[in-house]
Amino acid sequence: MFKLLKEMKKREAIMSVICALLVLVQIYFELALPDYMRTLTELIKSAENSMNEVWVIGFKMIGCTLASAATSIACGYLAARVGAGFSYSVREKLFGHVLSLGQNEMSSLSVPSLINRTTNDITQIQMLVAMGLQIAVKSPIMAIWAILKILGKSWELSLLTAAFVVFICGSIVAIMFTVLPRFKRVQKLMDTLNRTARENLTGINVVHAFNAEEYQNKKFFGINKNLWKTQLFNQRMFSFFQPVMILGMNGLSLGIYCLGSVLLSQISAEDFSSKLSLFSDITVFTTYAMYVVMSFMMMVMIFMMFPQAQVSAGRINEVLKQKSSVVEGTVNEGKELGVVEFKNVSFAYPDSNENQLRDINFRVERGETIAFIGATGSGKTTLINLVARFFDATEGEVLVDGVNVKDYTFDALYDKLGYVSQKAIIFSGSVRENIAFGEASDEIRDDDIDLAIKLAQADEFVGKMSNGIDSHIAQSGKNLSGGQKQRLSIARALARNPEILIFDDSFSALDYRTDAALRAGLEKNLSGVTKLIVAQRIGTIRHANKIVVLDDGKIAGIGTHDELMKTCGVYREIATSQLTEEELR
Repeated sequence: MFKLLKEMKKREAIMSVICALLVLVQIYFELALPDYMRTLTELIKSAENSMNEVWVIGFKMIGCTLASAATSIACGYLAARVGAGFSYSVREKLFGHVLSLGQNEMSSLSVPSLINRTTNDITQIQMLVAMGLQIAVKSPIMAIWAILKILGKSWELSLLTAAFVVFICGSIVAIMFTVLPRFKRVQKLMDTLNRTARENLTGINVVHAFNAEEYQNKKFFGINKNLWKTQLFNQRMFSFFQPVMILGMNGLSLGIYCLGSVLLSQISAEDFSSKLSLFSDITVFTTYAMYVVMSFMMMVMIFMMFPQAQVSAGRINEVLKQKSSVVEGTVNEGKELGVVEFKNVSFAYPDSNENQLRDINFRVERGETIAFIGATGSGKTTLINLVARFFDATEGEVLVDGVNVKDYTFDALYDKLGYVSQKAIIFSGSVRENIAFGEASDEIRDDDIDLAIKLAQADEFVGKMSNGIDSHIAQSGKNLSGGQKQRLSIARALARNPEILIFDDSFSALDYRTDAALRAGLEKNLSGVTKLIVAQRIGTIRHANKIVVLDDGKIAGIGTHDELMKTCGVYREIATSQLTEEELR
């Protein structure tokens, strides 16, 4: 928790100091009231004092009350500003750090958990900071200050107050140690619940199509029930706080009055002045004792929030401690242009003992098209992900323009690449914003966007939209078909004017006519751009300069379509399963 406080900006830090000072002023005015009550009692018991003196004391008490209220309002305002500013800083840093993490770290943390940490966990800390600046500062200082005020009044009453304070503190500590481990369990269950709900909502059409509503309900109910039981236990334990506090407050008041009555009875009736003085001390003592108990009651509010905020802070720090396994290099320029080469490359996922790719070797020159084909799970997507550095090769070297991709800065590497993912990713916004997405080495102009749309064969539906390239696209492109989303995804890569284009099975959602027209446009207009294509259809890749056939993570064959038909049985089997003899000829 305290590590996160380092993220507080200078402005919030200054406001928190001012807030703490205002709390001290507020405590001073509140604790001044009992002293004025004592003075008022002294004035009343003496017949020599005038009514004017009584009025003066009364106005001073009113002034203290108003000053205390004013400082309380100012402190509340500053605390809210500090809490909101602190959460803003932490959320900004956390989100930026998550964006810097690699695929390995994202997989280990899970997306639902990261969403929960960015929203709910930070909110828990914000509430604690906002309340803590007022209560966590005010309650212990007020308790100590009030105790110091009453220590010299009566050792009997002081001992009684100390006994009740020990009772209250012991009860709080016992409850806290009981519920703290369960708060960690609650946060993990929240992650699981979030993941289950997200899966169900994302795949709602599949759930309906397979009549799986009851199954999904049972799955959700089981997790929700575990969360409910854990939360119920925590709330039941916290429910003891209120009775303990009320018992402590009322019990202490009753004890002071009982003990005070005994002390008063020991003074003779003739000594009225001493009796009145002791009665005044008991009244003031009771007030200060109530301040002590009220301070502990305020602390209870913090204690109820602190365990959950502490767990949330630990979860946020867990993310911030994560270091990406993909480390940025220092090289900005390559030795060649548009060249991709694999030298003895092998790769294994971090959680796997077996290599997904083994001894991969090939080279593609500028302007050439190289395609990758093979059975599902043969390692096609994994291979091109190594070029984009979503993962790093376990063995060997992946070279772009004659430089190992590990040596490039991220900006330099990604300025060379145009990447089209297997699943079309579309963001909410306009067509223009989706195509001119991110940063490139050169500014993406409207001419680049128009050309990219035309080459991607997206002009036929973009032109029919009400506002053209400024037309709105819903979240995840839900107002577009699968083929339309894929074409916009391709246009986004083309608009960057990259040296190397990577297509990860990006033509599968396109019909044959659009597929052929798109490839023809790429060959005609982007002849100097190197293209890496992962595909399932022979028709998409048969005209490539090189075709790499992958089988169980190894290269089964490499060459042109005609060469592979003669030399590679795996390729021939794929080709004959898709095309007729006449089409093959």
